[in-house]
Amino acid sequence: AEIKALATGNPYIKEKMDLDIQVSKLKLMRANHTSQIYSLESDIARRYPAEITAAKERIAGLKADLAVAKPLLLEQDKEKFSITVEDRVYTDRKEAGSAILAACAAMKIAKTEGQIADLGGFAISSRFDAFAQTFKLTIKRQSSYTIELGSDPAGNIQRILNALASIEKTLPQVERRLETLQQQLAEAKEEVQRPFPQEAELNKKSARLAELNALLDMDEKGDDAALGMDEEVTDSELPAPKREIERSADSVKRPSILAQLHEKQAERMAEPKPQKKKSHDMEL
Repeated sequence: AEIKALATGNPYIKEKMDLDIQVSKLKLMRANHTSQIYSLESDIARRYPAEITAAKERIAGLKADLAVAKPLLLEQDKEKFSITVEDRVYTDRKEAGSAILAACAAMKIAKTEGQIADLGGFAISSRFDAFAQTFKLTIKRQSSYTIELGSDPAGNIQRILNALASIEKTLPQVERRLETLQQQLAEAKEEVQRPFPQEAELNKKSARLAELNALLDMDEKGDDAALGMDEEVTDSELPAPKREIERSADSVKRPSILAQLHEKQAERMAEPKPQKKKSHDMEL
């Protein structure tokens, strides 16, 4: 840009090329801003409402399950253990654990899955995880809680009880998650209303760039015409925009390379040209 400006004696060349870069960057920033707005609008319309609804339903289920699990856990602490496995009631934890393992094995052989036990209103279903090569139990009332079975029968019963005991810790976590989602939704609604912060700057520079393009006639003239280096032209032969540019350049007291080229060309034209010797054939 600086070389072009020096070659033509025209400071507008460098300004035009600098503005090209600045306007391109601003347009890219505006496109990114628009993309973010579209993403926020999608989140406001779909993602946040779905996640908030799911969190509310989860909280309601946890609260209902906790109300049933608390007294049930107190009974288990008092050694009043009781669980139904495949229509048979077990009061011994080890026997109950063995019955659960046997029921899971039968489910695997039958290549099926489903409910195998009931603990105080919590349905316990089994499925075999072929990837992990383990049995997974799903404990469900209104919400679901998943555990992995081990090889110890009594230990598996304790895992079931621990899953019910974890409800009280899970509930406040989901409540905090709901608060976070609601806050994010409110912030997204504010953010989506904000315009591109550099819109005024982009409009101003785009307008100035359009003026320079019209002034320099860059869309119709190539680089050679803009530089004025390929042909010998006089000021009177320059198009009106170029004469205006030349006068503008003089007004800001910038050196005009074009004028220097004209002076050197005039000096060469004024120098006497050596006479060529005519050949013998031409003399004859």
